[in-house]
Amino acid sequence: MLNTATKTEATDAQQELTDGFHLVIDALKLNGINTVYGVPGIPITDLGRMAQAAGIRVISFRHEQNAGNAAAIAGFLTKNPGVCLTVSAPGFLNGLTALANATTNCFPMILISGSSEREIVDLQQGDYEEMDQLAIAKPLCKAAFRVLHAADIGIGLARAIRAAVSGRPGGVYLDLPAKLFSQVMNADAGAKSLVKVIDAAPSQIPAPSAIKRALDLLKTAKRPLIILGKGAAYAQADDDIRALIEKTGIPFLPMSMGKGLLPDTHPQCAGAARSTVLKDADVVMLIGARLNWLLSHGKGKSWGEAPKKFIQIDIEPREMDSNVEIAAPVVGDIGSCVSALLAGMGANWPAAPAEWVSAVNSKRQDNIAKMAPRLMNNKSPMDYHGALGALRTVIKERPDAILVNEGANTLDLARGIIDMYKPRKRLDVGTWGVMGIGMGFAIGAAIETGHPVLAVEGDSAFGFSGMEVETICRYNLPVCVVIFNNNGIYRGTDVNSAGSDVATTVFVKDSRYDKMMEAFGGVGVNATTPDELKRAVDQAMDSGKPTLINAVIDPAAGSESGRIGNLNPQSVIRNK
Repeated sequence: MLNTATKTEATDAQQELTDGFHLVIDALKLNGINTVYGVPGIPITDLGRMAQAAGIRVISFRHEQNAGNAAAIAGFLTKNPGVCLTVSAPGFLNGLTALANATTNCFPMILISGSSEREIVDLQQGDYEEMDQLAIAKPLCKAAFRVLHAADIGIGLARAIRAAVSGRPGGVYLDLPAKLFSQVMNADAGAKSLVKVIDAAPSQIPAPSAIKRALDLLKTAKRPLIILGKGAAYAQADDDIRALIEKTGIPFLPMSMGKGLLPDTHPQCAGAARSTVLKDADVVMLIGARLNWLLSHGKGKSWGEAPKKFIQIDIEPREMDSNVEIAAPVVGDIGSCVSALLAGMGANWPAAPAEWVSAVNSKRQDNIAKMAPRLMNNKSPMDYHGALGALRTVIKERPDAILVNEGANTLDLARGIIDMYKPRKRLDVGTWGVMGIGMGFAIGAAIETGHPVLAVEGDSAFGFSGMEVETICRYNLPVCVVIFNNNGIYRGTDVNSAGSDVATTVFVKDSRYDKMMEAFGGVGVNATTPDELKRAVDQAMDSGKPTLINAVIDPAAGSESGRIGNLNPQSVIRNK
């Protein structure tokens, strides 16, 4: 009798089953992915519910693009791929914008989307939300995979993780057809099919000859400059980067998301003398920065007439010589490269030329002094400088707070006015300069770090993701949103002289965005002076309550396209 019972129990154990739903969840957990951002719907509704029940934090958004942006910034902040989960077809396409942006910015992210059945899609027979999502995703991300069999889920996710974080990070698409989730297999076999990714982003050590070449060139410089990009921030090699800069004594220029690797108030920071150092430097070392449009491609008026030689540190060898000749390419991960440079410098590295350092510092101090009075005004309605001067003080008093920033004038002026003191505390529109990252980045940053978030938004930029204030309230996140409301795109004074419709760049006059937050149970404030703005932000940051502040900006304030008006074509023909 005992033997029979034992055999029955063994048979039952052998017949334990699992399915695609459970295998996806188990694969995520096995690889330390404990948070997923997304929008529920067919065919992934139950996947979200089951993931939540299994202990994964599932943050549901109102739009997939914002969920994708949250996943992308999670990847930047943690160096682990952020995961976005979407429905098929339109939901996939919404998430794809964030995936493409993550890839462009080198943020590790995985977009997992449900999809329609292959046998119907491939014959174009008109399935529910029919779309060949894999084919669409491939050119817009670093890698794309489709899993058709439950036994391959572990391998599929492992490949996605490794592709997202290895080498130059980026976005990866993982396609999961609806039928996959209900596929059943033996539980033991399913467990054995899962893969825990080991050493997903191994160090890439630079060649000793490259290190020597870079140091030899740097030693000859009379007017050296170091530029820190967001790749340097992503690397989390903060101590070594600081040691390199301070040991050389070279002025450094942080790109927008590289701010805070060393404080913007550091004596070697040349942020307030940007035009001078770009124009006059003779040797420029780029650390995690690319010579793209944000640096005028390394040539032209911004870089002056003085001949320049470039040292570039990047993990991607094809980045070298992409716009100008790179005299000393250093290929490897930033942490390894900076460490090797420090080791190669030895104990007696010469200080940066005193005349150059003094000239940069003098220009920096002059520009700071000129700007100071503009930041102290208390006008009503506010101008950009007065409002940003108030927020500048907020960040100075709260250096652990995370600043999210997007807009035209709101972005361009904040970048130069608000000093940052710690790394990875400024998050903005990045390489594409794309609007719409605001609420997704704010939510992702709050979830991943637990730190208070200050999102400073142009009124136009806020419109791309504004409905996510409900998400902020639903999860009771410590996010304070400040909307610079000047009644329009760029400014609110344009007039349509040809008809009764308002001008294309003008919004509803005197809108009260703060009422949106109040509708969902958050705190809404209308601020008309810098003093009111400062008090409202302080109260929000102290309380940790979801808050939206409608900052009333003079409609005439602001310039066309902010500081990149040269990119906005103008007609040379005028109607008579």
